[in-house]
Amino acid sequence: MIFEKYRRAVLPIAALAFCAGIALADPKPDIAGIEAGPITVKATPIRTFKRFGGADEPLDKLTFRGGLVLTSPSRHFGGWSGLVLDADAKSLLAISDSGVWMTGKLTYDGTQPSGIENARLGPLLDRKGVPLRRLRDRDSESVALESGTLQRGSVFVGFEGRHRIERYDLSANGLSADRGAVELPAAAKRMRRTQGLEAMTVMEGGPYKGSLIAFSERLYDASRDHTGWLWTGKAPATVHLKNIGDYDLTDLASLDDGTLFVLERRFRWLEGLKIRLRMLAPGALQPGGTAVGETLLEADLNDEIDNMEGLAATRLKDGSVLITMISDDNFSHVLQRTVLLQFVVKDGRQAKARPQD
Repeated sequence: MIFEKYRRAVLPIAALAFCAGIALADPKPDIAGIEAGPITVKATPIRTFKRFGGADEPLDKLTFRGGLVLTSPSRHFGGWSGLVLDADAKSLLAISDSGVWMTGKLTYDGTQPSGIENARLGPLLDRKGVPLRRLRDRDSESVALESGTLQRGSVFVGFEGRHRIERYDLSANGLSADRGAVELPAAAKRMRRTQGLEAMTVMEGGPYKGSLIAFSERLYDASRDHTGWLWTGKAPATVHLKNIGDYDLTDLASLDDGTLFVLERRFRWLEGLKIRLRMLAPGALQPGGTAVGETLLEADLNDEIDNMEGLAATRLKDGSVLITMISDDNFSHVLQRTVLLQFVVKDGRQAKARPQD
């Protein structure tokens, strides 16, 4: 009872602190003068998903694996809005909405994340190889692996402000100069300046294997459902996701069988922050249709969350599905945090082994 009174007292304070963090966010740092190079990242473990003490209550559909609060002396560290992990959930690529990328190796203590080693940070470059300068040009919000691996491959990066999707090569040195844009549908012009292509992935399997899919953070159709697009080799087809509770879409991730995960966020000044994770079965998202999916997680400021914007889904060698999220701290380093969280999807809601090619 004492703890419950404490929790009820602290939660509104946490909500107000989060609100203040957004309102008092530091300006995004200028990236014009930086060069790609190593940075130090410090990690503080998160052992329980409940934020204000007490024992964790088991989640219905996920198992909490652990988390990290990440900090760095680099003033360019923060704003992480997109995430990709490799097949063993170690190599990492994150994109910041300030127009920088970070690579590194996620380390583990057993099955719990323990830190990030060999971290490198650098600016996103235009087609001439010059760092993006204008804020409206460098608001990078999403990233998806197009082909290859995080050691040698190519990625799509989605931007808002000046809405677009650009291609970049990827090597051990980081991201190349911009290689060219993906053609957007005419309807993308209806996206508001700060509600652009926040959620994006390349389908790893299923009927649309290899296809790029992207959703606006908040673009409603006539039924007030979410609008996105699927590039199938022809003109991008329109797809819809059921709007449940006016959450915004913040990222997508796919599995090798075509399963799709959707990360969502809702922020209200009076109720604070909430997040949700949905899972869509292979083939559930169809051009012209409206997918609903299954809710795997709902969390609020009672839990160890922040402004979760980046999402990765990894099928491990034992067939289990690992979900990784990272937060955008809005460069408000005092009142918000860069949080990395990991969960495993419970048996019965995932395939037991990797699909055969």
